[in-house]
Amino acid sequence: MTARVLAIALVTGILSAPAMAQMAPDTLGVKTLDAPGPHWFWAHDVAFFNMADGRTYLHNADTGEMLGMLSTGIFYSKFETPNDYRMIYSPETYYSRHTRGERTDVVSFYDTATLQVVDEVVIPSKRHSGLVNIGFNALTDNDRFLAIYNFSPAQSVTIVDVETRRFVTEIATPGCALTYASGERSFLMMCGNGSLMTIELDDAGNEASRNRSEPFFDTRRDPVMEKPVRSGDTWYFVSFEGKIHEVDVAGATPSFSEPWSLVDTNEAGWRPGGLQLLGIHSERRELAVLMHEGGADTHKDPGSDIWVYDLEKRQRVRRIQLEAPAVSINITKDRDPLLLASRGEPVIDVYDFRNGGHLRSIDGVGQTPLYIQLP
Repeated sequence: MTARVLAIALVTGILSAPAMAQMAPDTLGVKTLDAPGPHWFWAHDVAFFNMADGRTYLHNADTGEMLGMLSTGIFYSKFETPNDYRMIYSPETYYSRHTRGERTDVVSFYDTATLQVVDEVVIPSKRHSGLVNIGFNALTDNDRFLAIYNFSPAQSVTIVDVETRRFVTEIATPGCALTYASGERSFLMMCGNGSLMTIELDDAGNEASRNRSEPFFDTRRDPVMEKPVRSGDTWYFVSFEGKIHEVDVAGATPSFSEPWSLVDTNEAGWRPGGLQLLGIHSERRELAVLMHEGGADTHKDPGSDIWVYDLEKRQRVRRIQLEAPAVSINITKDRDPLLLASRGEPVIDVYDFRNGGHLRSIDGVGQTPLYIQLP
């Protein structure tokens, strides 16, 4: 019996040999991406059900095509890119035994054409971990210094020089949290009494000065959310009750305008909510806000609608009813802008921002894409 089986195997191998000889070997390589299209976007996935495997996905909103992916470590938040978009600076956390062992925090440098790691800088192992927030890290306006918020639970900021690719310093910031770019070598932080702290860096990236503003909102009656958007020199914060606070960072210290309301008196019960609940189109001078009907303390609830406001008139100009509730939004920067809305599950909905028409839904985008970032 053994001899018969062996003979059959030999005959089978001989008969199949010519066919196998004609098969061309696979060619492995790295595809190079073109310059980013106006409707490309990154969907950052904290991978909520397996947070040790954070990822971010690059898609084309016009076609739904996935163009690339980065593996970004445990409890991933977001990255920063310079104005020329030649490099990605990604704060990341890893453990020597994947989910345990020695912790190492790094800033990984990725080439945007190949999505390959080209370098990394080891930083203090205290990078803040949480559901993604715009304030977890910021790149100064001169594209030179990366500021990374730490919480251990002491509050501080790590500074990395992305030009020389080195760790510069850690700046203690007791009582103040998060980082928002505010100038050539400066960033803002939110403080516990409702004020903002501005930290200015010197040419080497060390702290040169710090200034505290007066409180610009009431922390007890109507606090602002820590998820603003920026256009030019102005950051736009929204409060729990739906008031917009404009913060001008053109000067050495921020200045504040009189807050204005998103909601009319006949729209009681509507309020902003979500994880990335504001979007802005600078050229059109329009602000988009995720809105829902709910009571107090529902500021993290997904939005059923998006209300769009003219920033010059401070008036609502249209209302977009979403195909499905969304937790995060963003708006492409071009003259034919798209509104991108994440459901918090593996679906990104794409709308025409100008008229609110639903164009398509992109399925299979990671696991829990909670933050949408543009190239």
